Amino acid sequence: MGMGRKAALEISSSGSGEVDMKFIDEAVIEVRAGKGGPGARHFRREKFVPLGGPDGGNGGRGGSVILRADPNVHTLLDFKFQAVWEARNGEAGQGSRKDGRAGEDVVIKLPVGTQVFAFDLENKESGELVVDLDADGREFVLAKGGRGGKGNAFFKTSTNQAPEHSQPGEEGEAGAFQLSLKLVADVGLVGFPNAGKSTLISRISAARPKIADYPFTTLVPNLGVVQAKGGRHFVVADIPGLIEGASEGRGLGIRFLKHVERTKIIAHLLDLAQLTETGEEADLEVLFDTINRELRNFSDEVAAREQIVVLTKVDAVSSQERVEEFRRRFASRGLAVHVISSVTGAGIPELIDLLANRVFLAH
Repeated sequence: MGMGRKAALEISSSGSGEVDMKFIDEAVIEVRAGKGGPGARHFRREKFVPLGGPDGGNGGRGGSVILRADPNVHTLLDFKFQAVWEARNGEAGQGSRKDGRAGEDVVIKLPVGTQVFAFDLENKESGELVVDLDADGREFVLAKGGRGGKGNAFFKTSTNQAPEHSQPGEEGEAGAFQLSLKLVADVGLVGFPNAGKSTLISRISAARPKIADYPFTTLVPNLGVVQAKGGRHFVVADIPGLIEGASEGRGLGIRFLKHVERTKIIAHLLDLAQLTETGEEADLEVLFDTINRELRNFSDEVAAREQIVVLTKVDAVSSQERVEEFRRRFASRGLAVHVISSVTGAGIPELIDLLANRVFLAH
């Protein structure tokens, strides 16, 4: 990952701490490539040459609509305000064999991780995947401009010295498409609301998400770049809205579950100080299995991804026996377990090293 990607993520993730309600990860657009310019029917005036000789130039090609993944773009908000994108038509050919100027291309800059699907405007349904812009700088011609028509000079032959005809330009391609953003991150932080995801990402990166003691503080995914030893760095995404029934639309539903699909590692945060509705200490294994059931209902591939269990808020627990009990229970299931406090910083450097090692082993 280059320095440009790193810097862009830090800028997009930092701020005043207010929730950015302008995060948009779905949009529908219409695109129209430019029409090719018509060829010219023209004869030059030259003595002793029949009809002066054909010298009509060719029309210019129409402009294309090109997509480009840009690390400085972080949301699809702009496409809520500009739903139609049109490239310019090619210019007509002229006499003296002058070809028309090509129409200017339109380059649409999209966030890295945007998927583009064909879209049926009449039935409001998305179709097959057209392209996945999953890497910085990747480009794709979404709608190709029409070819310019040939001028009459093109059709001159030994038996047809004065062709009268020229070609019109071809129409450019057009269509409707659905844009769907899936964040590109190395580590996805999952867990119930208030498990400490936002606090952790603010502790290990430049991200400054809103943090409070009520559910769904985080209403949009947060990205942060984490510096590790040896000059390594990786990207962490805080995935909000997971509760029981999320895959069926409860809470924030499945809207943000797709953002965990590209991650290499899942860090599953569990609050050691969490209580049940009756005020009793929560069984963290039950919470762990509940979230994983939602991940599995959403995608078997996501559910099968490597997970690291992160037991948070150890500073708020008076009994170390409770900590060790859950450490043993998760370790017995073959899971890597790490205990941290984002408030005191306990275990944070070790967690960063662990995540970095796993991320770079997964490359």
